[in-house]
Amino acid sequence: MRLLSIGMMVMSILMLAIATAARPSNVDLRHQVMSAERAFAATMRARDLDGFASFVDDEAVFFTDATPVRGRAAIVEVWRRYYQGPRAPFSWVPDQVEVLDSGTLAYSGGPVYDAGGRQVGRFNSIWRLQAPGRWKLVFDRGDGLCDCRPKAALH
Repeated sequence: MRLLSIGMMVMSILMLAIATAARPSNVDLRHQVMSAERAFAATMRARDLDGFASFVDDEAVFFTDATPVRGRAAIVEVWRRYYQGPRAPFSWVPDQVEVLDSGTLAYSGGPVYDAGGRQVGRFNSIWRLQAPGRWKLVFDRGDGLCDCRPKAALH
């Protein structure tokens, strides 16, 4: 009986070690999100609305206009206008990615460029891990560039 208990304890420790070793590192997770963001941006260049939709979570919220747009279907309808025509009206490139230590949520952000290549803003996105290696957007917001000089103090 004692031998069986020791055997079960050894198996439990071994399974825990395997499960811990199998979890991707934070660096690996950041690379996954960076790759997902780049592939998401590539859908705009390729004019691939279905590809765009495949990155958006069912319950996502996009801050595209004054009113937040909720849900994949509504987001795709709002963004459809950006995917019409042969030339993309804008593009974006991630330059920052951070992942929670839990490995379940991630932030990505970077510059947004107009069709001529001039930076016109920044995007900020939150991704959720759906399955190992599979990330979906849950929040997205783009902001224009600002004149960020300090304002004169009021007297």
